[in-house]
Amino acid sequence: MVLEMAALSRLSGEPVFEEKAHRAMDVLWQMRHRSSDLMGTVLNIHSGDWVRRDSGVGAGIDSYYEYCLKAYILLGEEKYLGRFNRHYDAVMKYISQGPLLLDVLMHRPHTNSRNFMDALLAFWPGLQVLKGDIRPAVETHEMLYQVIQRHNLLPEAFTTDFQVHWGQHPLRPEFLESTYFLYRATQDPYYLQVGKHALQALQKYARVPCGYAAVKDVRTAAHEDRMDSFVLAETFKYLFLLFAEPADLVLDLDEFIFTTEAHLLPLSLSTSGNASAAQLNPSALKVAPPIEPTAQNGHDLDEPRTCPSTLHLFPESVRRPLKNMVNGMCPRRSHRRKLHAVQFQVGNPEHMKAVRDMGIAIITLPDGRLQLLHTFANARSASDAEEGLQFMQEMVELSKAQAQAPDSTPLTVSYRVAASAHTPAHKVVLTAGPAHFGRELKGNERVVASVALAEPLRVCAALEQPQKLKGRIAVIERGDCMFIDKARRVEAAGAVGAIVLDNTGGSSSSTSSMFAMSGDGTNDVHIPVVFLFQQDALQLLQAVSLDPELEVTLQDSKNSASSDPLLAEAAEAMDARLLDSILDRLKGSVNDFLSKQHDQAKVNSIEEGDDEDGHIRTKRGRSRNLDPDGPSEEPKSTKEPKEEL
Repeated sequence: MVLEMAALSRLSGEPVFEEKAHRAMDVLWQMRHRSSDLMGTVLNIHSGDWVRRDSGVGAGIDSYYEYCLKAYILLGEEKYLGRFNRHYDAVMKYISQGPLLLDVLMHRPHTNSRNFMDALLAFWPGLQVLKGDIRPAVETHEMLYQVIQRHNLLPEAFTTDFQVHWGQHPLRPEFLESTYFLYRATQDPYYLQVGKHALQALQKYARVPCGYAAVKDVRTAAHEDRMDSFVLAETFKYLFLLFAEPADLVLDLDEFIFTTEAHLLPLSLSTSGNASAAQLNPSALKVAPPIEPTAQNGHDLDEPRTCPSTLHLFPESVRRPLKNMVNGMCPRRSHRRKLHAVQFQVGNPEHMKAVRDMGIAIITLPDGRLQLLHTFANARSASDAEEGLQFMQEMVELSKAQAQAPDSTPLTVSYRVAASAHTPAHKVVLTAGPAHFGRELKGNERVVASVALAEPLRVCAALEQPQKLKGRIAVIERGDCMFIDKARRVEAAGAVGAIVLDNTGGSSSSTSSMFAMSGDGTNDVHIPVVFLFQQDALQLLQAVSLDPELEVTLQDSKNSASSDPLLAEAAEAMDARLLDSILDRLKGSVNDFLSKQHDQAKVNSIEEGDDEDGHIRTKRGRSRNLDPDGPSEEPKSTKEPKEEL
């Protein structure tokens, strides 16, 4: 921050800011390794010890080297030029390996600390231009440009053989900064073409409806929901300056220096010291006009003041030996992708083999969902492993898109409940999740039929008594196999629809996100299939236990009456105690059903337990008094134990 703090002091007349910044820079200089003149990247400010002794020019240290040189340019203090030259010589001796810049250990500078380079080192060629060392700047910039051409965008980190190490690309400005400075120094139109390529890549891979989004992985071009402030402050600024004509500029940029965030500070600050800053007047900031040629200073006014520039021919001679450097070490794959996530079908043997070759294992979870696990070591080859990574990233994006898709509009399961001693007749409407397979219920389309419980309830094996599902809506349970496999079996038995009951305890449509059942990419199911969370499923099962021939309606939620006059009237008529009693009865009935105690006698009654522990007690056989303190028709020793829901 020495540039910003010095500017603040010199413009405000308060020297404390610049003094503190100089002190910090002096301490950092003292912390260098005295033998190698290299710096680490992370320093413990309490102990003064280096936490990370990796030395490079990228993340963690880039701005320090930059400000050593720029502090001399802006403030004119010779000590900063001396420090920069010492550091620069060390970088070129130990870190620079041709066009590559590889981190080393500051105390063992002949030992590389890692085998990859990060994107922040792309500022280095621009800094070399300011120093006047053009040849290595051209070489490193050309290497970076070839990496961009290979991967479309500059990855956050790449290996020494130019493979992607970290795939993110947050639209950083450093490469464009160096491109701008190289063009200013050489006037080589090649760098305009580089800038054009970078701009087109931004438009193609980062443009979104509301701006520009960071790229999550350059291999898949998936976006992140973010755009950092430096995109506007730096990336687009350097692009504009690269292509700007002199008439487009409102400032003479030769009179300013760029900070590390691409802010402009006037070089005239070097002429104002701290003591006089408070009395600065605007005329003090003016730069002396250039010396005009006259007869007295030896120039002939009739001759051109400059010779035609051939400087742009020099970078071409430097770039020529580096042609195809990246493609030679990291060739593009010539074969086509074996399989895209959107094409994948679980039941397709060729697709299953393809994902196995990519190192992807498919596991069916107890709730019927599929889990994909990718292991590089299990892939048939390195290229298959890389394709497997792309496949997994595409699958994640596809899952997100499906979750947000319009076809995830909720459906409903509705039925009427007959009047009882406690409640009048009313209609119940339950919110249900859709499926990504089977018949879609749109508009006024609906399916009305009586329900029937499938056996086995999870329908992952051959059905018992499949004929009882014919013409009915099958009620099935989630788990053990895929949703679409369950649907195929009940449709083959003649069911006209299916209701899948959740097996996750306590789930409810009012507290859980909408759930849409996935298929396997085939279109061989032709009946509607809906999903009920457990709390909603309990209500349906309670109604079925009271009326085995219950008729239900499956339809779009937009066209299903969410309220019923009879239901509203009933709700007003019931007090809280009566409602609690009904819910407790409902829970007891469904608990007995889901426990699958088919070998026990049918439940004849379900009554509320004592208020002390709130448990539900179930009795089989003839009715008995459940009050532990009250009279009983049978000895207490014959009472059955409690069953908790």
